[in-house]
Amino acid sequence: MRHRSYRGKVVYLTDNVGEMGREFFHVTIQPDGTRTMRAVCEMDDDRLLRDVVITLDPQWQPTDAFVRLTINEDFFGSSWFRFSRSEAECQALTKREGRISQTFELTEPAKVFGTHPVHSDAWGLAQFKQRVPGTVEAADGTIFTSSFLPNGGSGPLLMPAGGRTERRYVGREKVTVPAGTFDAHHFQFLVRDLSPIEIWATDEDCIPVRLRWDHLNQTYDLVELTGDPR
Repeated sequence: MRHRSYRGKVVYLTDNVGEMGREFFHVTIQPDGTRTMRAVCEMDDDRLLRDVVITLDPQWQPTDAFVRLTINEDFFGSSWFRFSRSEAECQALTKREGRISQTFELTEPAKVFGTHPVHSDAWGLAQFKQRVPGTVEAADGTIFTSSFLPNGGSGPLLMPAGGRTERRYVGREKVTVPAGTFDAHHFQFLVRDLSPIEIWATDEDCIPVRLRWDHLNQTYDLVELTGDPR
């Protein structure tokens, strides 16, 4: 088999409390650049368990995904998503909304689908082709998320998020975490009415090294990384 892969773990650290969650990820990359992430996210304070599988094409645009939520040890929702050049689709079964089918017509391929693992947040770095410090990129109508809640604890459904966020590229910084010392790219998600999400990620694979969000009083650190990351 010609694909390469890497896997790792991120811990969720709450200020003055310590570890309150963790994320396990496994990513495979095909020779053409198509990549699939499998992530398990555990949030102790919210008693939330999230399973995610998402695939991006060689241009880092979503093609399909699956998200399943368990909250308070009970089933909360299970949804499948598909993206083409002209359409975004969701087939969902959720505790609150029941059985739902959603379809959105697109004038261009969806650029981003936020499924709430920290790793997929770090993939936003790929949108900065020039990576010039100070560059700000406004979100548009081709951005979607599975939930507008900060912890991703709703739906999961297909939610248009264009106009709600911007990205700012800060620059390169050396960051030391339990998994090692990395020459990382620092960028920010600027979320409407909330504090910026600070993200440090590796170069080619956009692996999260550290994420900080003052809104949740949490820092997310990479503690394990194995395989063939770049």
